[in-house]
Amino acid sequence: MTGDREEMTEYSLSALLTPPTAPPEPEDFDDFWLSTFAEFGGGRVEWEEVRSLESTETHRVTELRLWSSAGEWAVAYAMVPLSGADVRRGLVVGHGYGGRSGPDLDLVSADTAAIFPCAPGIPTGTPSRFPADPSDHVLAGIAHRDTYSHRFAAADLWRAASVLLDLAPPAARALDYSGTSFGGGIGALALPWDARFRRASFDVPSFGDHPVRLGRRSTGSSEAVRRHLREHPEDRPVLSYFDAAIAARRLHLPVHIGAALLDPAVDPRGQFAVYHALTGARRLTVRANGHLDGPIAELSDQLVAQGAIDFFVLPDERLVRMPKSASTAQGIFTEDA
Repeated sequence: MTGDREEMTEYSLSALLTPPTAPPEPEDFDDFWLSTFAEFGGGRVEWEEVRSLESTETHRVTELRLWSSAGEWAVAYAMVPLSGADVRRGLVVGHGYGGRSGPDLDLVSADTAAIFPCAPGIPTGTPSRFPADPSDHVLAGIAHRDTYSHRFAAADLWRAASVLLDLAPPAARALDYSGTSFGGGIGALALPWDARFRRASFDVPSFGDHPVRLGRRSTGSSEAVRRHLREHPEDRPVLSYFDAAIAARRLHLPVHIGAALLDPAVDPRGQFAVYHALTGARRLTVRANGHLDGPIAELSDQLVAQGAIDFFVLPDERLVRMPKSASTAQGIFTEDA
């Protein structure tokens, strides 16, 4: 099989729904992340407003900068309801490796205060010791778990949540997380250690099951890692501390997953590995594809986005025990936790 064909491999749903062998984990995985949270997740975070952006009918929109766990300023965007009395929930939104240049207005309902943090070094032009290019960013600091870029990207989600609660304290009533691709994988790494979050949605989450990810070519950031490890195999143990499928075993809050049957950038087996590892209430939306352009990709994006919106507003009692059912027309599957 050629490399190009391998990149475009489409897996059967029945195979992907079969729980895989869990990736081996470091004995001190919990200790590492608990100490990281203790270092970066508590206390007040320094931040300041950079500029006001065009408001919507319901929200004031601003660009912020917050003091990153990496010891530098990081970019973030905030949306706060025009009336503070309208805040019923909060939302932290991670981004893909393409970065972001503003907030995703369509994700934020009228009663939601939201923050859209950018990982250290992203977007392009941000002064940082981390490069913005995904193939370089994914390798930055990889020689040691304490210096790896993904450690700081995860820690900055905690810090962004703190900034959001400064901006809109009532958001603490129901603080949720939504992340796609890079943001999905980083969210899975960050959320097990932060009890402030209520629910999460990860779409085509990256960094799940590194043994699988590194076993095939891809068009995503994992290809840079795969090639790097050919020359530097001594760096491989670091990745086990940043495996979203290992972290997901510690994630007990309700989680919605969007996972693709076909994805040239993020191996579908890794996406489903994150889903299978979850130990709490979970819901799965199956996408036809991920990280591709075209009408089917657009419909897949819309399907998962609506699935996440529905998931966040479900009454708690619907998440304690979800019926085993499948709707092939919708591509939505739910099962018991």
